[in-house]
Amino acid sequence: MSAASDYLEDKLLDHTLGNTAYAQPTVYVGLYTAVTGLETNSPSAEVAGNGYTRKAASFGASSGGSCSTDGTITFDAATGNWGTITHVAVTDAATTGNVLFYGAVTSSKTIETGDTFQISSGNLTITLA
Repeated sequence: MSAASDYLEDKLLDHTLGNTAYAQPTVYVGLYTAVTGLETNSPSAEVAGNGYTRKAASFGASSGGSCSTDGTITFDAATGNWGTITHVAVTDAATTGNVLFYGAVTSSKTIETGDTFQISSGNLTITLA
C-alpha cells in the first residue's frame, strides 16, 4: 500500500516543512468494498453493521521507505454479510476520523455470516516512494 490520502499528504508536508506539528495518531485498519472516496478522505464504501468494527494496528520501525504490521489483525466474525472486501485503509480513529493510507487487497474476499477477515503479521506494508 503506497497511496496516502490528500489529508495525510498535507499533514506530512506541513509537519516536515515546519508549518504545523503533526502528532502521532493511534492507527486503525478499516475494510472497504470499493476505493470510492479514500483519496479525498471521504470514503463511502466502508463495511458497516453486522459485527464490523475497525481494528487497532501497530507497525514495526520503517526501513528502506517501508514498514509492516508487527502483529496479526483479526476482525470479529461477521454477524451478517459484509460484501466483498476489495480495499483496506489505515485511519486515525476507531470511527470516522481521517484516512491516512489505503490500497487494494491482493485478493478480494467475500465475507458472509460467520466469516472473519484476517491480516497476518507483516502482510500489511506501507511504502513511501
